[in-house]
Amino acid sequence: MGRAFEYVILGGGVAAGYAALEFVRRNGGASSQELCIISDEHFAPYERPALSKGYLLPQDAPRLPAFHTCVGSKDELLTEEWYNEHGIVLVLGTRVISADVRQKTLLTSSGETISYKTLIVATGARAVKLEEFGVSGSDARNVCYLRNVEDADKLVGVMRSCPGGNAVVVGGGYIGMECAAALVTNNIKVTMVFPEKHCMGRLFTPKIAEFYESYYASRGVTFVKEAAVTSMQISAGKVTAVNLGNGRRLPADMVVVGVGARANTGLFDGQLVMENGGIKVNGRMQASDASVYAVGDVAAFPVKLFGGDVRRLEHVDCARRTARHAVAAMLEGTGSVGHIDYLPFFYSRVFSLSWQFYGDNAGEAVHFGDLAPPGDGDGAAPKFGAYWVRDGRVAGAFLEGGSRQEYEAVAAAVRRGAAVADVAELERRGLAFATQATGGGGKPTCAWHATVGVAAAVSIAAFACWYGWQAPYVLKRDF
Repeated sequence: MGRAFEYVILGGGVAAGYAALEFVRRNGGASSQELCIISDEHFAPYERPALSKGYLLPQDAPRLPAFHTCVGSKDELLTEEWYNEHGIVLVLGTRVISADVRQKTLLTSSGETISYKTLIVATGARAVKLEEFGVSGSDARNVCYLRNVEDADKLVGVMRSCPGGNAVVVGGGYIGMECAAALVTNNIKVTMVFPEKHCMGRLFTPKIAEFYESYYASRGVTFVKEAAVTSMQISAGKVTAVNLGNGRRLPADMVVVGVGARANTGLFDGQLVMENGGIKVNGRMQASDASVYAVGDVAAFPVKLFGGDVRRLEHVDCARRTARHAVAAMLEGTGSVGHIDYLPFFYSRVFSLSWQFYGDNAGEAVHFGDLAPPGDGDGAAPKFGAYWVRDGRVAGAFLEGGSRQEYEAVAAAVRRGAAVADVAELERRGLAFATQATGGGGKPTCAWHATVGVAAAVSIAAFACWYGWQAPYVLKRDF
């Protein structure tokens, strides 16, 4: 028993939705059941960033279908009906247990064999569990991770069960910081524990981290840095305390774990070339087997901006861009679609803060603006940032509290590798170094990321309000 398709997308995350939309648009409408999407989730692809933002709000929290792809980039809302109308077969709630790249087949847990001519691997990444560090207890009723709707529903339920209680957040990265903010908003007392010297250690400089840690502290968050969880005390199926390697014991009504993610590559081990923890692809997102493409978190691809270094980037913007590019390359098939020219982009929005980062945090960090910890001042919104300078050029840029034009300007400075003759002068000029190079803060001459204008649909506009960020999109495609 089995089915055969011309194209199969394996995975039902953000990348799958954007790939499907690109497929339909390039095919001029319906696909006549040429395309199949296989997902182990029970929902059509949705915007995962919503789970750590609007989904956790104490009031008026959005639920599906409000945040199906592709509303995160102010585009169409792709409900299950949309896929049906366009002849795309959704195989939901289905896990693929093995793949045979040579035979071009996928075997599902139900015993069905699905064959393809071309495969797009969009399997994403999985949350790293505490057990991988020798700590048991992930199955406790009040221990939460956050990768999908099921995880988010559990987190919401646990929060509601302990109003005013104590939460221990394990991990100081993206998930840890965004969940900590959500917990505070839900009147939960938060203690963050992580082994690094400061939060967001893979991206933030110590000075930038100090600002955010101080801001969180002003909202009641306690930080326990350079510490690791060694065990959890469990009673009646629930964690009651978290024990640290330094001897401290933290009371806990709930635990949220965000200690990293690993790409879901297991189905293709020994069949496709791997690099940097992902499936190695070329600039067309094509794997070592020409019938396979990989996109999103699972793809390790050459970044032109970094001299062709192969990177695996875990962020929604990368998932969207690589998915669109892979479909364009797959459907053209003649080589007319060039190699992806991606500007790495990361963002976050917590409390009343909002930052964006472009490029690479490699080289000398040059800070600008007022990074003083928040106090009892006039309540003015903070605005500060940093450039990373390598070999006399801007390699990366970070900006908190920028306007649309300012974000565009720093993105353009990174994209063109703006020359820096004097680091001290760069520090003195700060944001003006980027904005004045683009006409006094106007539209950059090379704006590769920008903010989308006003949405036509009320539902999409409402989504943007609680989604909490301004979605970047490509003004000029790289294919």
